[in-house]
Amino acid sequence: MPRPPQIFAVSPAPRPAETPPTQRSALLGHAISLADVARAKVCFVPTAVGDSQAAIDSLYAVLAGADDAEASHLQLFPQPNVRDVRSFLLSRDLIWVSGGSVVNLLAVWRAHHLDEILRECWEAGVVLGGGSAGSICWHTGGTTDSFSDDLDPVTDALGFLPFSNGVHHDSTYQPRRTTFQALVDAGTLPPGYATDDGTGLHYVGTELVEAVTTVAGADAYRVEPRVETALRARAIY
Repeated sequence: MPRPPQIFAVSPAPRPAETPPTQRSALLGHAISLADVARAKVCFVPTAVGDSQAAIDSLYAVLAGADDAEASHLQLFPQPNVRDVRSFLLSRDLIWVSGGSVVNLLAVWRAHHLDEILRECWEAGVVLGGGSAGSICWHTGGTTDSFSDDLDPVTDALGFLPFSNGVHHDSTYQPRRTTFQALVDAGTLPPGYATDDGTGLHYVGTELVEAVTTVAGADAYRVEPRVETALRARAIY
C-alpha cells in the first residue's frame, strides 16, 4: 500500500557541546521511522545554508553505518549534483531539509522548479521534513531572520500545509513567540502551529496528527488570533 502524504516539521534542539558528531537526533530518527521501510533512502537538502559542505558531511556522519537509513543529498550550487532531480527525489523515502535562510531556500527552489517536484514527491508518499527553515517552507509562511536579526514575516512559502508555522517558539534571544502571535492577530499570517526547540509536528495529508518532543517541558502549540493552545507533545527521548 502506498504511503499517504506526510510532513514532519521540527524545531531542532541545540546540540550540546559534548554530543558526539555521529549521534543522531531523535527527531531525525522519528522522521526516518515515518517512511515505514526497512532501510529508508534519505535525501538531505541543504539549500538554506548554501549547500554547506560541512552540513552535508554532518548528515553523512550521522547516518554512517545506520541499519535503517541510507544517506544521499541534493545540492543546487553551482548546479544540481544529480542529472535528473525529479526522478532522484521521487526515488527517495525521506527528504530532509536543513535550517538556514528560508527566503533564499524558496527563491532557489523556485528557480529550479523544485517547488513543483517536491509537491509531486509529497503526493507520491515521499516523507518531507526538516528543521527551522526546513519546517516553515512546507507551510504558508512564518517568521524569519533571513533579512536581519529582526524577525520579519514570510508569507509565500510552499503552502502544502494551509497553516502558518512558528519555529524556535521558546527562544530566549529573539521574540519568536510574541512576533508570531502578533502576525496571526493582525491577519498577516493565517492561524497555524508553533514548536519549541526539540519538538516536531507530524502531518498526514494536511491534518496535524501528532506533536512529539525530545526535550522535557517543551511543547507545540495551536496559534489563533489572540489564543495559543498547548498541544501536549508526546515525549520521544
